Amino acid sequence: MTGSILIAVGSLLNAVGIIIGALAGLSGKSLSPASQSYFKTGLGAFAAFLGLRLVWDGLNGPFRQIAGQILVALAAIILGRFAGRLLHLQKFSNRLGQFARLRIAAAVPGKIPPWSDGFHTCTALFCAAPLAVLGSVTDGLAGDFFPLALKAVMDALAAMSFAAMFGAGGVAMSALPVFAWQGTLTLLCAAYAAPFLLQHHLLDAVNVVAGLQVVFVSLVIFEVRKIELADYLPALALAPLLAWFWH
Repeated sequence: MTGSILIAVGSLLNAVGIIIGALAGLSGKSLSPASQSYFKTGLGAFAAFLGLRLVWDGLNGPFRQIAGQILVALAAIILGRFAGRLLHLQKFSNRLGQFARLRIAAAVPGKIPPWSDGFHTCTALFCAAPLAVLGSVTDGLAGDFFPLALKAVMDALAAMSFAAMFGAGGVAMSALPVFAWQGTLTLLCAAYAAPFLLQHHLLDAVNVVAGLQVVFVSLVIFEVRKIELADYLPALALAPLLAWFWH
């Protein structure tokens, strides 16, 4: 596990990315379609690499053990999605997204709305993103802040557009609740979940499932398939439980 100095570095990068994006949006310039396509391809490839790396790091031992780890991960993904649908996680995420879309639709071109509109809109979108939970968990459990670094770039690009609509102040201020939410989750995972998982050799199961979910993010970025990412989040908790019973 990473040292205490590096704990929550992913959340810090995410907050800094939002602020940089908001400040960059002050110029009023937007990315060209070619640049957007370039960033989309780069982010999708980076997400796929991060996910496969997490899966690779989590699979170890003889062939029989690796096969068992894969079965546990697949079972966790399937049962996790079922649990997520029962808990309506994606529907909750969609409601927050709808709230943000209504704020965006209400924005009048050429007229800067109250800073609170940008703050509430960006806070809802950035905090409710499934990658916020997924990245915070991997950062806290394994010290892997790269999924949150990926989110930092994605949020920075979004903040550029939002700053043009809502002004930079409220958009930049949304970095505070994002850092608080993700940083708290990271610290809780590092302080309580990681020691238990390491002691009982269950961390690899979480890494494999987390890696698969990051690969799902790449599929969404590339628009290969529409995946309800939030519904898969319970798999992170089910993976060590299933691994425990498997052993």
